[in-house]
Amino acid sequence: MTTPEHVPGRAPSPGEGADTAPDAGLERWRLVLGSAAERHTGPLGPDNAGRDAALDWLYGRDPDLAGRGVRRSGTTPRQGGDGPSAVTAVDWLDDIHRLFPKETIERLERDAVERYGIQEIVTDPAVLERVEPSPTLLRAVLRTKHLMNPQVLRLARRIVESVVKQLLAKLRPEIRRAFHGTRSRRPSRVPLARDFDFRQTVRANLAHYQPAERRLLIERAHFHSRTQRHVTQWQLILLVDQSGSMAGSVIHSAVTAACLWGLPGLKTHLVAFDTQVVDLTSDVTDPVELLMRVQLGGGTDIARAVEYGAGLVENPRRTIVALITDFYEGGDPYRLLRTVRALVEQGSTVLGLAALDEDASPEYDRELAGRLAAAGAHIGAMTPGRLAEFVAERLGR
Repeated sequence: MTTPEHVPGRAPSPGEGADTAPDAGLERWRLVLGSAAERHTGPLGPDNAGRDAALDWLYGRDPDLAGRGVRRSGTTPRQGGDGPSAVTAVDWLDDIHRLFPKETIERLERDAVERYGIQEIVTDPAVLERVEPSPTLLRAVLRTKHLMNPQVLRLARRIVESVVKQLLAKLRPEIRRAFHGTRSRRPSRVPLARDFDFRQTVRANLAHYQPAERRLLIERAHFHSRTQRHVTQWQLILLVDQSGSMAGSVIHSAVTAACLWGLPGLKTHLVAFDTQVVDLTSDVTDPVELLMRVQLGGGTDIARAVEYGAGLVENPRRTIVALITDFYEGGDPYRLLRTVRALVEQGSTVLGLAALDEDASPEYDRELAGRLAAAGAHIGAMTPGRLAEFVAERLGR
């Protein structure tokens, strides 16, 4: 009696190859195509069945699936009959931490919180003990901490502390580096790569261009010099919108202020606002405590915040007012424009930043931002490192 040979790409028939490991390529196709493809690809092995169930628990709740005629895979081992899944957020977190790499876990947790609003991930003590701290979960904690009892708040603080520590470790060297000296127009004889003057070097060596080889021979490189800082006291006033959409900017503003605090020649203020204004400068040295005080959400009165910031100005020509907001004004836009125009006319530098985080991907009211630009404000979006460079350039003047 002969046994059928295995044909590559063909799923084993029932009872055939019972002791044979599933084909990895077919398993991947089964994961991509869903349970409907199983009669062609064969069943999943134990680990991939677990991955399929974990993905289905999260993405199977997408309302678009029913409209496209896609049925849930039904491979979740904790399902029974036609009843609802008995998988809890705790079970799911345990599964994904066992079955997926770290970068995938972070993406799944982000989608759970931001896309599907599974808030028990940041409000259930049992879940918080297992969850992997990440910027996404920190934003979720800031949005929901007003719902938390003291026990849950203590656990949530672990996420805040962990993520802030990571951000400080990343941003502090980047921000401090910006204050090592700013470039000036004067040339330098010290050949440092960071001070390389590309334009002047090309201009001075054009006579040595070789058209046949399309090469420019550099006989002499040119470098910028750097000015010394910290001679004259400057002020940086950070006005941060704490509406729900600005969570990432609030976090990075707190960490950036902590990194800038104590730099010689720079006096930093941090002010959060919605319809009220809260001066958080006294907590700048402890960004964890500062973020635990922030309450995201509510309305927005930008004009009131800018008026408060204008009242902090000591020397207008040595002041940078950085307004970090989405520019959706719930207060009086004409009052806001008057205050910004007055600050500019006094000699202050006004920055209007639609985002201050590592992505610097803004969503903002372009109409009001354009009117503020016409009033003399610099409008844009920055990473914390770029903001530090901007401030450093001003201090070096």
